[in-house]
Amino acid sequence: MCGICGLINANPEEKVSTSLLSSMCRTIFHRGPDDEGIYVHKNVGLGTRRLSIIDVAGGHQPLSNEDGTKWIAYNGEVYNFLELQKELKARGHTFKTRTDTETILHCYEEWGEEFARKLEGMFAAAIWDGREEKLLLVRDRLGIKPLYYTMCKNNTLVFGSELKAVLAFPGIDRSLEPQALDFFLTLEYIPAPFSILKNIFKLPAGNLLTYSHGRINIKKYWELKRPDRIPAKKTGQTLNSLMDELYSLLKESVKMRLISDVPLGAFLSGGLDSSAIVGLMRELGTSPLKTFSIGFEDQTYNELDHARRIARKFDTDHEEFILQPQALELTEKLIHHLDEPFGDFSIFPTYLISKMARQHVKVILSGDGGDELFAGYEHYQAQKLSQNPLFYPARKILPPLVRQFPPSPKKKGLWNKLQRYCQGFEHNPKLRHLRWMMFNSIKDKQSLYSDNLVQDLDGIKEINQKAPFKDIFSRMNDFDNISGELFLDLNTYLIDDILVKVDRMSMAASIETRVPLLDHKIVEFIFRLPGDLKLKGLTTKWLLKKTMDRLLPAKNIYRKKEGFSIPIKHWLKTELKDLMLDHLNEKRIKEEGLFHFPAIQAKIDAHLKGSANYSHQLWSLLVFHIWKDKFLT
Repeated sequence: MCGICGLINANPEEKVSTSLLSSMCRTIFHRGPDDEGIYVHKNVGLGTRRLSIIDVAGGHQPLSNEDGTKWIAYNGEVYNFLELQKELKARGHTFKTRTDTETILHCYEEWGEEFARKLEGMFAAAIWDGREEKLLLVRDRLGIKPLYYTMCKNNTLVFGSELKAVLAFPGIDRSLEPQALDFFLTLEYIPAPFSILKNIFKLPAGNLLTYSHGRINIKKYWELKRPDRIPAKKTGQTLNSLMDELYSLLKESVKMRLISDVPLGAFLSGGLDSSAIVGLMRELGTSPLKTFSIGFEDQTYNELDHARRIARKFDTDHEEFILQPQALELTEKLIHHLDEPFGDFSIFPTYLISKMARQHVKVILSGDGGDELFAGYEHYQAQKLSQNPLFYPARKILPPLVRQFPPSPKKKGLWNKLQRYCQGFEHNPKLRHLRWMMFNSIKDKQSLYSDNLVQDLDGIKEINQKAPFKDIFSRMNDFDNISGELFLDLNTYLIDDILVKVDRMSMAASIETRVPLLDHKIVEFIFRLPGDLKLKGLTTKWLLKKTMDRLLPAKNIYRKKEGFSIPIKHWLKTELKDLMLDHLNEKRIKEEGLFHFPAIQAKIDAHLKGSANYSHQLWSLLVFHIWKDKFLT
């Protein structure tokens, strides 16, 4: 696992500075504290920071082919590299290391730009082809590993695993991208190819970029295909055979991700996804089996009992960490590692559990991706209910009731869900289930955004009318309603929220996280199946739950979903209150010219009084302003 960076000057006579590459590498030291490598050839430069996992002694990067005409800087793990090595050796290739890095380079030699289709795993790589005078950037199918790039005015291409590495290049334009800001305040994340800065982009998942003679070309090498619209029962496959196939795919995926020359373990929340990973690791003979859980002093957010049950069942070497309120000291640190404004509260526990696990292991397996693949979120239920004619009256009755009557202390959880359900009706039904995941409606933004920001946006538009959502919404029609919603989440929320959080927070602690549920073979299998096998009635993850009956305790399979979050609404009233009031003050907001202060003040007052919960909206505004101070001033 590494961090990569580099550039290619449009002028072939303009040599790349090694000191510049080294300074770019230093910005991503945390991604690879074990080693630094730099390759420069005239106008081309590649840099790496390495976290040594495979071939610890011999895997120094950047790495070349036999004759030194091709070089690679690579971040990730390709799990089928041993099989590929065997095939490549049979075709006449010779290897000087035991690394997957060298395997990727030989794959490119053998199959050209089709090489990415051969790779199974998570990766972001840069390959310099000296013979063709061509630079290639590639990102894995699901976007597990990140990659940013920009084209300067003189057609120099600059790239890096993180935005910080790109910004280390002199003269990079740091102008705010208003469309990205609008996405962030609506969704709490910024979808690819946008970044928060104009003219700096994320390479989309499953894409290959080529740069040659001052020009770039981007093409998609993988995407989910339109499934045959045949119910499973008519294909000759029984439910038992589908469960057997899924179980086999999951087990093989976990097995591939156990390849490591250093100690590894697993995150364990006690939920279905992480419990399944731990159970399969034990079934595959992992020993010692180290597991890590995080809990909270506030029992409302605690799920340690579920994790302990799994740890006992599979006899794991289990470690726990109780999160103490330390939001103030962590907030600025984590925003620095995120590079862009990012509103997902669960960055805190994700970082802290990664930091704890790093004291014991260098590689961790995580259950991320299960909710988006198997329909695990409540908003899938909300969308299904909203489409049922029997629930049409609730659209008019529930919102005023929820607004009028405060919840009783014993019913706060249910009331919060009702509030989110009712807020969903503030958004256009054509947004399909995405409306349940939006935190500022058109109406909210009309009162929040300044006239200047509205003008820069060319008006406030619904998200489904803008790229990249416009194309994704169109492709949703290739699937049934439920699978179409999963397709939308897979291509947006999973890649640009969940995987960003996991990558940045684990890398901030210098630990590699592997996500077995997102093996592309599992993803392709699940999207061939009808949606009612994933959300059956209102039962989420139905097929996965039935499949895991053979391995896990029923209490863990059928437990109420609690999520991996923190009591941010309380922190904004206590530990983070002064920070919020300092950054969201009237003078600053007016000078900045992006927002109307009265709209912000109204939310602050209501939240501090406890008459409304505006934690999502206020946290996002606070994050943006802290980020702005760090990166734009």
